[in-house]
Amino acid sequence: MTNTVTIPSNMLPEDGRFGSGPTKIRPEQIQALDKGARNLLGTSHRQTPIKQVVGSIREGLSEFFQTPDGYEVVLGNGGASAFWDIACASLITRKAAFGTYGSFSSKFAKSAQSAPFLEEPEIFAGEPGTYRLPELTEYVDTYCWAHNETSTGVAAPIKRIAGTKEQGALTLIDATSGAGALPVDISQTDAYYFSPQKAFGSDGGLWIAVLSPAAVERAYGIAKSVDLPGARRWIPSFLSLTSAIENSRKDQTLNTPAVATLIMLENQVRWLNDNGGLAWASARCARSASLLYQWAEKSDYASPFVADKNARSNAVVTIDLDERISATQVVAALRENGIVDTNGYRKLGRNQLRIGVFPSVDPSDVDALTRCIDYVVEHL
Repeated sequence: MTNTVTIPSNMLPEDGRFGSGPTKIRPEQIQALDKGARNLLGTSHRQTPIKQVVGSIREGLSEFFQTPDGYEVVLGNGGASAFWDIACASLITRKAAFGTYGSFSSKFAKSAQSAPFLEEPEIFAGEPGTYRLPELTEYVDTYCWAHNETSTGVAAPIKRIAGTKEQGALTLIDATSGAGALPVDISQTDAYYFSPQKAFGSDGGLWIAVLSPAAVERAYGIAKSVDLPGARRWIPSFLSLTSAIENSRKDQTLNTPAVATLIMLENQVRWLNDNGGLAWASARCARSASLLYQWAEKSDYASPFVADKNARSNAVVTIDLDERISATQVVAALRENGIVDTNGYRKLGRNQLRIGVFPSVDPSDVDALTRCIDYVVEHL
């Protein structure tokens, strides 16, 4: 049973939300939601007011990521996990290679393994707390890995595997918890896809992908092949990337989206761009993450889980606690004081804290969090 610990109010962060997803939503986003309630909520997503919001999101994200000529920002229903199946149906021609190093990077690979019309994928597996990129492999047409492994707090480099472009292969990056928090050169990717409930401070239920001309061409080529005699592939309309592309070009989604999610996302994208875009956002996240890593390295009971400093995430920070300190008790005591969602990833099974430091989180609150953890540990 957790002992009650009352942290002095002058020690507490201004905002105690440190989730790794869903994440903190800024008060200004809620105000935007309230402002838009009269004219936007409860109306058709195929009418001009909502399409203007979607258009602003697409334009704002293109500016934020400084997308190269020809790249398109595409939105669809279902969240990033739906995009794994979309990629299997609409982007992987024959065989994919995956770098897997945690729960989420492994799930996309499992989707490809279960697709009856694809060959068995090549899996390059790394241990949790490290990353492993796929290697150039004969007959592979799609290379996939995660920018940020949410379950372990590992960030991987985003650069095309040497020889893959000459091979005509695509590079697909799951950026769900990395997009908006970590630097990226979009030209090194063909599909950089994510959900809005992390750095973009909104709710889930959407997927967003920045697609290269090669990815768009691949999607249309696969869609045409489905109509050929003897084709084994089936692309349900919900998993049709070409349908998502065509709807996005009209500033809408295939099915009705959560309009509240769109309103909050649009407000967040404008806020990020107004403050300096990706350079500002990634620097802010790096500052917050460094406060946690430096605190843990100086602590006599805490240490960074990811040993390689170059692999440590600036979006999701994982901190191991000494066995004599129960992370479960620490998390519970923090929650009693209004500091929430600091628990480790359950399937990893470590005595660990996991702290989201996305752009909406103020670095001063992260600094306060470290002092609160010390206070709790001292008084448990």
